[in-house]
Amino acid sequence: MANEKNEYLLEVKDLKQYFPVKTGFMKSLPLKAVDGVSFSIKPGETLGLVGESGCGKTTVGRSILRLYTPTGGEVIFDGKPVDEKNIHEMRKQMQMVFQDPYSSLNPRMTVEDIIGEPLDVHKLYKTKEERRNRVLELMTLVGLNAEHATRYAHEFSGGQRQRIGIARALATNPRFIVCDEAVSALDVSIQAQVINMFEELQEKLGVAYLFIAHDLLVVRHISDRIAVMYLGRIVEIGDADEVSEQPLHPYTQSLLSAVPYPDPKMAKERKRIVLEGDVPSPLHMPSGCAFRTRCKYATEKCAQECPPLVDRGNGHQVACWNK
Repeated sequence: MANEKNEYLLEVKDLKQYFPVKTGFMKSLPLKAVDGVSFSIKPGETLGLVGESGCGKTTVGRSILRLYTPTGGEVIFDGKPVDEKNIHEMRKQMQMVFQDPYSSLNPRMTVEDIIGEPLDVHKLYKTKEERRNRVLELMTLVGLNAEHATRYAHEFSGGQRQRIGIARALATNPRFIVCDEAVSALDVSIQAQVINMFEELQEKLGVAYLFIAHDLLVVRHISDRIAVMYLGRIVEIGDADEVSEQPLHPYTQSLLSAVPYPDPKMAKERKRIVLEGDVPSPLHMPSGCAFRTRCKYATEKCAQECPPLVDRGNGHQVACWNK
């Protein structure tokens, strides 16, 4: 159970993640992959994080879990700061499902050893029998058969491999999981099965998710709230249905207009918003609002100041001077 004093399970405050990039002899520039991201997630809640490739979504997830050491900002989990001193203990409560089910599993380990590795690291069993029973319990939980335990990762399909990765993430009974493009590498039919499994696990175990994806239909289906990222910053965040039905930021409007619509008649009536220009280099960010170089509403103020996230009602926040 979460500490009753803490409304939020996870709080991310002004998170920054810069990477030095060499630009010449003895010269380097900071690549601002994440530049001042803030959000909170309640126990048992799903926050969807969407945006174009390269906007910093995955870096946010990895920085929260300190797979990258953040350049700045603060991550607070259940009222306690996540830092180098307590990250080992925190990792029992915070886990990750990686994007590629092919490269994230050790090809030399059996399924039993892959799923059992977190149990070994955190010493969560007393006997080998107890370890094996826990592994089989986790395999059943994600829809794998007991006879799969002695097989290797290459013997499974993509969907089955992702289930192995999910079972590994669940081994320590975490309360928060970062799902990094967890279904993007799977066939559409398999995607639906895995998404349904995520929802069932959340209902059964009460786990909270940061669900990183670029498919807005998938994100809207699984998320309670949605955050939209552009070049290392969150430009809009709010209730999933409200952001999907009434997007305020021009970038969110463009993303949603590109989503395929199942009804052909409705699809014809929808107007596609095509952005002009290319995404600026994160090494040479434009002044003010990073989106202004592609925005038809841009004004002189947009070039001078970066807009902060402002609540427009009902917790729906947007970073735009014209909204």
